[in-house]
Amino acid sequence: MDKQIQLTPDYPICRIINGGWQLSEGHKLQGTLDVDPVLQAFHQLADRGFNTFDCADIYTGVEELIGQFILARRKSSGKDDIRVHTKFVPDLSMLDQVDYHYVERIITRSLKRLNKERLDLVQFHWWDYNIPGCMDIAGHLVRLQEKGLIDNLGTTNFDTLHLQQLIDAGYPLVSNQTQYSVLDRRPERAMVDFCLRNNVKLLCYGSLAGGFLSEAWLGKAAPEKLENRSLVKYRLVIEDSVGWEGYQQLLLLMKQIGEQRGCSLSNVAVHYVLNKPAVAAAIVGTRSERHIQSNETVFSTQLLAEDIQRIDEFLDRHSIPAGEPFELEREEGNKHRNIMKMNLNDE
Repeated sequence: MDKQIQLTPDYPICRIINGGWQLSEGHKLQGTLDVDPVLQAFHQLADRGFNTFDCADIYTGVEELIGQFILARRKSSGKDDIRVHTKFVPDLSMLDQVDYHYVERIITRSLKRLNKERLDLVQFHWWDYNIPGCMDIAGHLVRLQEKGLIDNLGTTNFDTLHLQQLIDAGYPLVSNQTQYSVLDRRPERAMVDFCLRNNVKLLCYGSLAGGFLSEAWLGKAAPEKLENRSLVKYRLVIEDSVGWEGYQQLLLLMKQIGEQRGCSLSNVAVHYVLNKPAVAAAIVGTRSERHIQSNETVFSTQLLAEDIQRIDEFLDRHSIPAGEPFELEREEGNKHRNIMKMNLNDE
């Protein structure tokens, strides 16, 4: 499998994107982040071709951390080869107040934090489709693209209907970031086909389910306490898909496949997503150097069609979380929505 893919004819990215959510101050339920090993890992990842990073205006401290890394790399080696995908995520509480000047201010702030003159990809998120303004804000982002502040535009957590509306209105979307994994195949209901027809690439988070898709959980009882918000989130996904017993069976199946192909259970989980139609990249959280070799192994091994089929046949005997991508997370009172923080963009 090639390490790089063309997101557009003029814009190549790495097929494993270094995820920033786990580095956010809001991710850990307790304790603080030690940034030194993270920055060391960033440099090693970039040197090995893992040069694409994902973050967001609402990932507290992460744009600044990546900006610090970009500046250090620029000074030490003269290289300016880092791709950064950030997000524009206006707070739920002020969706009806967002105007062009607000959008421009947040985009300018991201540029300053990231030490960039132009944002490689801005991914637009809208919390509540019942609040008008989504189409207007997309238009504001296009204006900023025309002004030269943004190279590429995408969305994050959009469902198929609202992606269709943006595309039909002529917005130049190149990607949609969505949750997609062996545990969450909601994109397969309609989004994958839509993206194939409209040349929109999927950038997939949750491919490792916050760490649940690893050998560390094999043979373990369901946990009573979890150490971070990702595990809380993906524990709910397990409940709505294969259940804990099915999850353990799935881990065992993926471990067996990994042993046959010379890679880890986690590598199998990433391979599974990368082999799906319309998928350009998988977003994998990076907190230290120990993740680097695992990422490398994805590109030195491969799954066979029969491996994907074995996993799909197992999953077809179990449920897929209901609805479209991010539909449960938007539903008032739903357990998936209740764990989310939707007002994080205060300066």
